[in-house]
Amino acid sequence: MKIRAAVFRDGTHNPSMEELDLAGPRAGEVLVKLVATGVCHTDLKSSGPGPVPKPVVLGHEGAGIVEAVGAGVTKVAKGDHVVMTFGFCGHCASCNDAEPAYCHNQGALNFFCSPVEGLRFKDGKGADVHGDFFSQSSFATHAVGHERNVVKVRKDAPLELLGPLGCGIQTGAGAILNDFKLKPGQSLAVFGVGALGLSAIMAARIAGASRIIAIDRHQHRLDLARELGADETIVAGADPVSAQVLGFVPDGVNFALDTTGVLSVMRQAIDSLAPRGMAGFVTSPWDGSELSVSVRHLLFGRKIRGIIEGNSNPDVFIPMLIDFYMQGRFPFDRLVKFYPFEKIADAFHDSEAGTTVKPILRIAA
Repeated sequence: MKIRAAVFRDGTHNPSMEELDLAGPRAGEVLVKLVATGVCHTDLKSSGPGPVPKPVVLGHEGAGIVEAVGAGVTKVAKGDHVVMTFGFCGHCASCNDAEPAYCHNQGALNFFCSPVEGLRFKDGKGADVHGDFFSQSSFATHAVGHERNVVKVRKDAPLELLGPLGCGIQTGAGAILNDFKLKPGQSLAVFGVGALGLSAIMAARIAGASRIIAIDRHQHRLDLARELGADETIVAGADPVSAQVLGFVPDGVNFALDTTGVLSVMRQAIDSLAPRGMAGFVTSPWDGSELSVSVRHLLFGRKIRGIIEGNSNPDVFIPMLIDFYMQGRFPFDRLVKFYPFEKIADAFHDSEAGTTVKPILRIAA
């Protein structure tokens, strides 16, 4: 079928809007007519130089309506409202343990953009365009996902708002609820309060955290963090802030979450921990740089945890977050600014500059 998509060709944040031919759905796949798609920092990183091949259709926080299903699909049907999330194989050790975020094939299914069945996009000249980014490529009017990574959601929820639950929002909230398993009375420091960090703060408030400390360079984000549940805020600057965290919680925090991927900030998160505390990292430097830590500091039972997609089982966790939202307990709509699909470059710019916490593209076919 003919679709309209944003195609990234030149390693910049400025895609060309093109008409493409889309193949599918194949067996086990689902064709979704997209209503809206979130913009994530992973999209920003992937549009530039790096391992994701070009030209490519990015986008991995799609929400829409099922238009068709391939052979063997029983999980969803035409007309269902769905959120598209990350790809996973469904049969490795992690998937068999109901931890698909740590799928052994996660890299290939989400970043390689070259499925073994062959590329599904062709441009107006008949040339191949890479897709299947996060098993969806949702910067388009239509996307094809696998039955595994398409999540049916309640129809009374605002569909155009729900896409970011497929990645950024579930990553922050899941870090707290699924990986940290934060208990009432425990403390948390969040380093970087963009969409992931603010989602973590809202989840920590749901979990009953006794003290939540937010750290960021942008005062407007810290103001929002306080409105959403942070007890203390720290404006980050050139100097480490771990001493300020310890000023609020002298023994250190039970949990520290870094959303920045900046090595010096990740070290500050570790330095802020109480004995037996845990520091979680949801992203890393794109170049694979290594982090230096004090082994003596870790000997007191402190732990470091890598976190992907909030260790979410999407079919369970995304509907749960929607229920929290509908109950007024998880107001992630406070993070959002909508953009027309054609203004995708503006959404990228505002996300990178920090002026918009979570851009969402409204898509009209």
